[in-house]
This record gives sequence, structure tokens and C-alpha cells, in this order.
Amino acid sequence: MVSFNLPFCSPPKTPPFNAGDSAASRSTSAAAVAVSVSSAVAAGVGSAIWRNSGAVFPLRLFNFSASRGAWCSLSASANPSPATVSGTDTAFPPVLNESQRLLGVGVRRKAILGLKNIDVYSFGVYADDKDLKKVLVGKTDPRNDDIIDSNVSITIRLQIVYGRLNIGSVRSGFEESVGSRIRKFNGSDDKQLLHRFTSLFKDEYKIPKGSIIHLSRDNAHVLRTSIDGVDIGAIESKLLCKSILDLYIGNEPFDRKAKEDVQNNLASLRGN
Repeated sequence: MVSFNLPFCSPPKTPPFNAGDSAASRSTSAAAVAVSVSSAVAAGVGSAIWRNSGAVFPLRLFNFSASRGAWCSLSASANPSPATVSGTDTAFPPVLNESQRLLGVGVRRKAILGLKNIDVYSFGVYADDKDLKKVLVGKTDPRNDDIIDSNVSITIRLQIVYGRLNIGSVRSGFEESVGSRIRKFNGSDDKQLLHRFTSLFKDEYKIPKGSIIHLSRDNAHVLRTSIDGVDIGAIESKLLCKSILDLYIGNEPFDRKAKEDVQNNLASLRGN
């Protein structure tokens, strides 16, 4: 799994952990470790489920009539409650921007020196109803790649869980993770494109626990980024959009369970 390198913020005078540090330095208390963690910590995989009043609901949001071969209804689940991500105290609305439906939720985790896992942020994957209809009607076995490679309007909604994360950590994390996917799909680096994206995350922006980041692709392959409802930039690039979506629902996702949830919901459109 490609690492989404999100080092945690630390006091200015605290040096980052290095894999070559001495055993003595690695004996630092868990509290201090949580403050100073290097970009070399390993990625983890989280799980997420629908919850409402203690009950668990599957992420099946749509109804498609295979026998009629036509789109019959595209509506929220019978239970419209938000999807709560287990263990994070975060919740995702079933509908975003009036037309985008929630397809899956997940958690981005980091392992700290083998001591504990830190939930960095939770995320939800949303896709536009009408766009899904156009792309998936007629497909016998819809896959995640069908929407990654299309022009379906999609939003990845991130909600910060780890209270000591700073914007510089987000910026450096995207430099590594998005950069690796650009190389994957482009065959080489595109440092100019990557810089255009990561430079949107300026030091002036604060992201305390609970902050919301939206990464939204529109029908023209324009990636629009916002932090807590404030637009911070838009970049037209099919390569950039695909690289970011691949991190969450592609072959090597941050959270495999979230990818499976999206896949299962796409399959449910065909009555599978």
C-alpha cells in the first residue's frame, strides 16, 4: 500500500524521529511520541460501518431494477441518519451538495513506533446520482475504475481526527502520496502539477480536530479543494483527479474496507 505520509505536528525545536535513532531515544513515553512522529511511520487500515442507535446498517444506498434494464430510483437508504465511522466520533451525511450520495466511509491510520495506532482522519466517498446513472447503466459488473476513469462528479470528504495535525503535515503527505500516483499513471514525475496542488495548502490555514477538507472532481476534471467550506483553489487536470481518487478507491487504497464498500454499492445498482 502506498503510504499517505502525514507526519504529525511537533514543537518547532523537537527533531523528527529517525529510523536510525538509538534505542534510548525510542523509549520516549507514548505522550511525547504522539507529539513528535516522523514521516516514516507505517500506514494502517481502518474499518467503518453505518451505525444508528446501536444498530448497524449496510452501505446500500441505491435501487436499480435489472429486470427492467432502467434506472428506477436513486434515493438515500430508508434510514437517513449520518454514517458514523467506528471509533472516531465522526459522522458523514448520507447526501452532500444535494445530489451526491455517500458510497463508502473509511479511516486513515498511522502506527506510532509499534506502540499504538493513531486515527489521522476519517473520510467519505460521494458521487453524483445523475452521473452514476449515465456511467453505470448497461454495465453488468461495475467496478470502481468505472467511476475513477469517467467524468462522474465525486467528492472525497476528509474529517480531521488527530488533534495535533498541522497543514504542513497535510502538504508533505500529499507531496508523497499524490506524487506517487502521478508517477504511476503518467509514467514519470510531474513536479509542476504536484506543486500547483500542494501549494494550495498554505501555512495560514488551520486544521484543528473536526476540520473538513473537500477534494471534489467535477465533470470537466477540475479538482476543487476547500477547507471548512472555504475554497482554496481549483486545478483542471484529469491526471491529478485520477491520482487523488485512486488513493481512496483504487487498487491500493488507504482503507481497503472503504474501497469494498464503494464497490459493493456500485454492484447494488445492478441488483447484485
